[in-house]
Amino acid sequence: MKRLIGTIAVLFLFLIFAFFRSTDQAKKNQIPTVGILQLTSHPALDEIHRGIIAALKEEGFISGKNIKIDFQNAQNDQSNLKSMSQRFENEDAAVMIGIATPAAQSLANTTKTTPIVMGAISDPIGAGLVKDLKHPGGNITGVQHKEPISLQLQLIKTIMPELKTIGVLHTSSDDSSAAEVKEFSQLAQKTGIQVKEYTITSTNDIQQVSATMASNVQAIYIPNDNTVASGFQTVLKNANQNKIPIFPSTSEMTRQGGLATVSVSQYELGKMTGKMTAAILKGKDPADMAIEYPTKGTTYLNQKQAQQLGIDLPNELVTQISKKGVVIK
Repeated sequence: MKRLIGTIAVLFLFLIFAFFRSTDQAKKNQIPTVGILQLTSHPALDEIHRGIIAALKEEGFISGKNIKIDFQNAQNDQSNLKSMSQRFENEDAAVMIGIATPAAQSLANTTKTTPIVMGAISDPIGAGLVKDLKHPGGNITGVQHKEPISLQLQLIKTIMPELKTIGVLHTSSDDSSAAEVKEFSQLAQKTGIQVKEYTITSTNDIQQVSATMASNVQAIYIPNDNTVASGFQTVLKNANQNKIPIFPSTSEMTRQGGLATVSVSQYELGKMTGKMTAAILKGKDPADMAIEYPTKGTTYLNQKQAQQLGIDLPNELVTQISKKGVVIK
């Protein structure tokens, strides 16, 4: 009997040892999850996502090999943002990335410990994500989407020197676009341009509001606003009917029918986001990582749109942009 009890005890200890060893091995073999939450689908945000994946690969992190990438698109639905953020938390994601302000805010509301990387957020402080750009001090860092608004305004003045009234369209609940609108308005008013502000609450408002705006202004400026970008074709249709040029803040909307802009590359913003994510995966603490932003912009000119609207562009400007920027023909 004593021998039997001894044998059972030894077997029990062996099983416990084997269990913990297999558990430890499973943890070693488990690859980290990177959760990417994108607010909605449109070219600008898609380019940021593409840049993130490219940068992670450059840094040696390949999905399915040494990391798992869980990409979720909320399609501009707040309830989706919440459930998808919780999904990452339940998965015990190593790092979470928020593409666009509402996505980053949703992640921030879900966890105060898991590292979060902002994927091109215009106003991180105003959005309540960080308190200091140089010393974030918490679990959130990332990339600021900072457009060269003063250069954009200079370009508008060069193309339309007699401009007196410009309409600005943005989403009332979007803190980031509101910050850009404020900066643009202050700069424009100093040059003698009257700014008429038009706001929407969702894409359902775009048709009516943009139609009203297009009949009351000489030109339209659109900040970096995801909701407006989603309904840009509607804005463009109403503007074209009134022969009104649109000056977007992003290159993607310029390619789609905007007249001109000076813009940072969405793809490069994504690559910066991906590199910061890789640094965290390698052990860096987001609390010590200053918010990064690009320092250069590229001028984009849609010559085809200018011809459609009957706008005569200065030859010197077209030549200059052809050499150092992008002319869309």
